[in-house]
Amino acid sequence: MNLTVDDITFGYDSERNVLEHLSFAYDSPEVLCILGSNGMGKSTLLQCIIGAFQISAGSITVDGVPVGDYKARDFARKIAYIPQSHTPSFSYKVIDIVTMGRTSRIGYLANPSDDDVAFAREQLDYLGVGHLTEKPYTDISGGERQLVMIASALTQEPELMILDEPTAHLDFGNQYRFVELVEKLRERNMGVLMTTHFPDHALMLGSKTAVLSGGRIIAEGLAHEVINDESMAELYGIEVHVHHVGDRIVCIPGPLKKSAE
Repeated sequence: MNLTVDDITFGYDSERNVLEHLSFAYDSPEVLCILGSNGMGKSTLLQCIIGAFQISAGSITVDGVPVGDYKARDFARKIAYIPQSHTPSFSYKVIDIVTMGRTSRIGYLANPSDDDVAFAREQLDYLGVGHLTEKPYTDISGGERQLVMIASALTQEPELMILDEPTAHLDFGNQYRFVELVEKLRERNMGVLMTTHFPDHALMLGSKTAVLSGGRIIAEGLAHEVINDESMAELYGIEVHVHHVGDRIVCIPGPLKKSAE
């Protein structure tokens, strides 16, 4: 699957554009991290990609078709979108929430079959949260809800999963586990496009990375190519040092302290 964002512009009002002359291309099943600081328009860009926001210039196509020309059901078979946070309104069981992801495959008014429910259970097991199956969605933690939403997205059987800052509300351990999960999805030939403001996550994945700043993509390439002292200092407005630690590359913010002699 090909996603092409070509010279788009978007603003919430006529006085200021959040995105301007922004372009990039993505081919599934790659992993692409869109890296940027807070307020740079990462979430806005994703809303434009899924057609929730109407761009004022440029084009966004999926396999050569403008996103606005897709029927919702057909688009859901191409792309699954998971927002940064989700507040549950009803205490549906987790298995019911995940099975709802089959809607694009079975139709809006059709009842899920036993096979559909079994497939939903398989996704929960795959993500290591099968024990949540019968729990009310309102009674599980934020991190668990995120995994449930990913399980629901997997039941859509999309070609690309779009994740909006998926680690923003996770603790240190769960951030690391999430990066491992993206690796699992990549091994499953699932395309992943995710936004993040943590350069270390892109470095851990070793994925293609696009740096978003000033409403445009200012750098593209493999993570280790575009994440360096100068680019990160410019992006975040602080001194940053990119170092090798063992077989990993990490970002260290702030001035380095000299060791005592």
